[in-house]
Amino acid sequence: MSPKVYGALHRLHHIHADKEEDPHSPKYSSNFVKLMVKTYHKFAGIQSGEIKVDESLTQNLPDWKWFDKMAGSLAVKALWALFYIWFYSVNVPADALWMWIFVPAHIVMGPIHGTVVNWFAHKIGYTNYQVEDTSKNLMPFDIFMLGEGYHNNHHAQGNKANFARRWYEIDPIYPII
Repeated sequence: MSPKVYGALHRLHHIHADKEEDPHSPKYSSNFVKLMVKTYHKFAGIQSGEIKVDESLTQNLPDWKWFDKMAGSLAVKALWALFYIWFYSVNVPADALWMWIFVPAHIVMGPIHGTVVNWFAHKIGYTNYQVEDTSKNLMPFDIFMLGEGYHNNHHAQGNKANFARRWYEIDPIYPII
C-alpha cells in the first residue's frame, strides 16, 4: 500500500469526516462491502492520478514510486497469497483443516482491517470526546484492531501516537512505536 496515498486518504478522512468527501464514511455506503469497494476505488484513483487531490494532502508524505509499483504489483500480491498458503500448509494440523477458511481473509486482511475500523468505529461503541463526527471507540474489540479501534480518541487528538486515553484502554502498538 502506498504510504503517500494512504496518508492522503487518512487526511481526507479527518478533514471531511462523515461528509460526502470522506473516502470511507459509513454514512454514504449501505454496507461495509460497498465501503471497502468505494475506498479501494478512491485509493486506486489517487494512486493512478485519475483523482487529483490538493497538494497540501500529500505534503511531507513519503513518495516512493518504486515501492508503490513493486508493492502494488500482481506478482507481489501473488507471492503474499502463496506465503499464506505455505504458512497454513506447514502450521495447520491435519485434524484442523477447517482453519483453511481463514486463508482468503488473510489475503485481504489490509482492506478488511481498514473497513472494520472505519465502518464499525463510526457505528457502534462509546465516546470519550465530543467531536463533529460519529467516531467511536470499539472497546473491548480494539485488541483485534491494535489500537485503531479507539477512533473517537484519534479523531479528537489525531496528533497523539498513543490512541488509548483511559486507564482500561490499551494501545498495544504504542510501546512499539
